[in-house]
Amino acid sequence: MSLRMISLSVIAAAAMALPVSAETIKVGVTAGPHAQILEAVKPIAAKQGLDIQIVEFTDYVVPNAALDAGDIQANSFQNQPYLDNQKADRGYKIEPAGLTVNFPIGVYSRKYRSWDAVPAGGTLSIPNDPTNGGRVLLLLQDKGVLKLKEGVGFKPTVADITDNPKKLKIVEVDAAQTARTLDDVDAAAVNTNYATQAGLDPVKDSILREAPKGPYVNLIAVRTVDKDKPWVKILVESYHTPEVRDFVLAKFKGAVLPAW
Repeated sequence: MSLRMISLSVIAAAAMALPVSAETIKVGVTAGPHAQILEAVKPIAAKQGLDIQIVEFTDYVVPNAALDAGDIQANSFQNQPYLDNQKADRGYKIEPAGLTVNFPIGVYSRKYRSWDAVPAGGTLSIPNDPTNGGRVLLLLQDKGVLKLKEGVGFKPTVADITDNPKKLKIVEVDAAQTARTLDDVDAAAVNTNYATQAGLDPVKDSILREAPKGPYVNLIAVRTVDKDKPWVKILVESYHTPEVRDFVLAKFKGAVLPAW
């Protein structure tokens, strides 16, 4: 065989070894568990020819704006009610591509070790966005702390409270700031990713905790125009693997629960 034929054979073999679907995408996440889980997904996707570049955000607003603008190709940080609310308010053309994990939201306190110890007239901080704030109010109703109007759905507001036996003073703040209010309030409702960033253990430190049920499972979102692209299938399937499930269970010890 001539040197030229050998060279052509080597080039052809190398070309066949390259992943047919090789592609790079940017995926937005909030810092903490979402980012950590996607780091576990990344090498699995790479074996299927998908290079994931992780972009971290510090709030819940920018990731959808960045996705809708095409600055990133997917995000992983939100649940369906939050996405629905963002689409209704901002007109985003974004769709769910697959479920990820559930982060049962919790109430924490630096002053009291149980909810019963929180005094009458105490101050409770909750997220100020309709989805997460409403989620906390539903948690409080589920635990018998207060009552809400009938038929409020998944986005009740403070104005929907009909009975507040402890006369709690509810303060609404940005979700990313709730953990930072703990020194100034009697208790605070904190999303799990922000709780872990603040050094809180969602299982051991919460004095009230949401049951792992309902519509609050998180999801991977993509632009509507991209939802049928091959890389979306690879991204979701790489997430929905036994390796990632085992990572979530071992790493977060019940604070984060796989939804597949």
